[in-house]
Amino acid sequence: MLHKPLRCAPLARGAVVFLGAALSLGVHAQNTLPVGGIGLGVGYAPQAYTDGDKYSVLPILYYETQRWRIAGTSLDWKVYNPERWTFALRARYALGDGYDSGDAPVLDGMDDRKPGFWMGGAAAWRGDAATLSFELLGDVSGKSKGLQGKLGVERDFPMGRYTLTPYAAMAVQDKDYVNYYYGVKAAEETSGRRRYDGSTAVNVQLGLRASYALTPRHVFTADVGATALGSGIKDSPLVDRSVLPSVKLGYLYRF
Repeated sequence: MLHKPLRCAPLARGAVVFLGAALSLGVHAQNTLPVGGIGLGVGYAPQAYTDGDKYSVLPILYYETQRWRIAGTSLDWKVYNPERWTFALRARYALGDGYDSGDAPVLDGMDDRKPGFWMGGAAAWRGDAATLSFELLGDVSGKSKGLQGKLGVERDFPMGRYTLTPYAAMAVQDKDYVNYYYGVKAAEETSGRRRYDGSTAVNVQLGLRASYALTPRHVFTADVGATALGSGIKDSPLVDRSVLPSVKLGYLYRF
């Protein structure tokens, strides 16, 4: 089992899950902005790759104004922001994507796969019952040349200093994304690793996040979740898992 710095699963990159509801696009009322926070998160989240178990210690960074939002390695420019809606242009460096050939035995002899730089659009709607979010991004760095979209829903249940937030998300990665990160080229094929051309994958995530506000500025979070991988990923000879569990703990100092 490998215990190297975390390279996150497709639905959990950038450690943004540590920040909880603060990272929902435009979740704050306009009269509360600007807001921000810094902190530290630790977690366990296995990769899909065989023997790709990963632990992480990651810094947390968040800052939001009426027009801009920084969350980890994501930057949003909010182009339209009425009371319940937010529409934004989004840029993200996908720090957790990819691998080095030494990350797991199954990757020996593979070419390294590098993180991409993604740009696109995002939207969020804050309803009384839940917050809905959507993003559609394309790889402008030319690494995978892929597209990916994500639809999410979550709801906060405040309980004094505690807040419980169940959430669900569906992420779609197109065949170019899957083929780059989970495919096996002809030159990489071995007797124990067949050639594989990836296809579009639909991943589904469910989880529960809890936060405790020790004071208005000091917040502790815990997150337990699981991601069910789509067939385009789990059919890869590099992959021996169909579900990726994750456990994360974090601390955030608000300012």
